[in-house]
Amino acid sequence: MIFSYLPLLIFAALVLFSTFKILNEYERGVIFRLGKFSGIRGPGLIVLIPGLEKMVKVDLRVVTMDVPSQDIISKDNVTLKVNGVVYFKVSSPERAIISVENYYHATAQIAQTTLRSVVGQYELDEILAHRDVINTKLQSILDELTEPWGIKVSNVEVKAIDLPVEMQRAMAKQAEAEREKRAKIISAQGEFEAAQKLSEAAKVLGEQDDAITLRFLETMREIAGTNNSSTTFFPIPVDFLSKFLSK
Repeated sequence: MIFSYLPLLIFAALVLFSTFKILNEYERGVIFRLGKFSGIRGPGLIVLIPGLEKMVKVDLRVVTMDVPSQDIISKDNVTLKVNGVVYFKVSSPERAIISVENYYHATAQIAQTTLRSVVGQYELDEILAHRDVINTKLQSILDELTEPWGIKVSNVEVKAIDLPVEMQRAMAKQAEAEREKRAKIISAQGEFEAAQKLSEAAKVLGEQDDAITLRFLETMREIAGTNNSSTTFFPIPVDFLSKFLSK
């Protein structure tokens, strides 16, 4: 007796399963009735008319999409490999389903082409030094291009920039030369300041006769303290010799 009602029970279970749907808080259902857009439903429990209405579920959470490495030629003809990451979400479920076949795939493709186009407009030094400017420009362009699809691009980041081995060696040599240049500048600056101090000291000693005599005596004391021999040094002022030379 029970088996005679089994097909009817199975049919009723299928009807109930296709009629009642539960959507999470971050999900929305795009409803089509006889192939025409009917509306957006959810979250929570929704009811569909069996055989007449069809639902396409859309996730509204932020999607993190990796952009694979792209071979890019910079403005100064340097070949680079650049990859990135794009953060986006669906802002309009209706347009994300109706306007484009697969919004995730379409966003991924346009992100790759935009990355190559934008990075190729800069020279290597600009790419390395102004990555934040490139990120902002990428985000603005992608957001504008995907807006008709109901997609909101919130952020774009260039993750890694791979340089050729030859370019890495050249940059290492350039950095080493720059460090040597800075070291020489600092050393020359130190010598210049020391010469200035010595010049000022000589000027002070030349103006004060007693000061130069005290300096002679101090020099004699230092020599006597460090020299173990019995030799004695007598400093003779230059003015003393100049009197004889003038005569």
